[in-house]
Amino acid sequence: MSEGSFYSNRVAVITGGGRGFGKAFGTALAAAGAHAVLVDIDGAVAEAAAAEIRAKGGQATGLGGDVTDEARMGEIMKQAAAIGGGIDILINNAGLHSDEYGQPIFKMGLAKVRRLFDVNVMGVVTCTIAAAAHMRGRAGASIVNIASSAGHMGGSAYGDTKLAVSGLTITFARELGPDGVRVNAISPGLMLTETIAAELPPETKARVKAMQMIGDDGKEEHIVDAMMFLTSPQAKFITGEVLRVTGGMAAGV
Repeated sequence: MSEGSFYSNRVAVITGGGRGFGKAFGTALAAAGAHAVLVDIDGAVAEAAAAEIRAKGGQATGLGGDVTDEARMGEIMKQAAAIGGGIDILINNAGLHSDEYGQPIFKMGLAKVRRLFDVNVMGVVTCTIAAAAHMRGRAGASIVNIASSAGHMGGSAYGDTKLAVSGLTITFARELGPDGVRVNAISPGLMLTETIAAELPPETKARVKAMQMIGDDGKEEHIVDAMMFLTSPQAKFITGEVLRVTGGMAAGV
């Protein structure tokens, strides 16, 4: 089965889909034939990204919503399911990861830490529960969560949220397995997107690269390739796994 025929007429929901990895995931899935539903807390950004995909000949819809809003996520999943009779792919990509949320817990304070866990952890739970009813029994249905190498390293609240995402991946794989839904996660290392490359101090980049076994820079396309593999028939016997895409940085941790 060719990649195009497998993804044709499938519905893929991508949270945090208006920019960054989420936009790249939606673009790749739409190029393969899926209808990409881009969900972002900024609805205008989601629709702009969807419009770009449509301009290239792909199918895409942009919707605004906060992944912690149970009612709104329920509505979005129903809208997505109406497009093709169900949901085939869910990419739980939305998350807080800026420098603001990478500070020590005692510096961030309780309100920010709670928001960090609400989005990064409970957002995954909320969206998975909302989508599951529309995914059960769909041949080839799968969920991909976006974790982080920070979850393997320890020492930050952000990393702790991503460690929780890895744990949830196993739990949901077990609970949804009988319904034919596979659940996996991708754990990216340092990916030098345009934004990160511009903001990252040279010494930090050098320190991380020294920890890698592969000397090349991590790029957005590496994570997109991993997502396309995990959602494809080639991964049909893979579930409950966390795929580390780190250039070897997190190996053995």
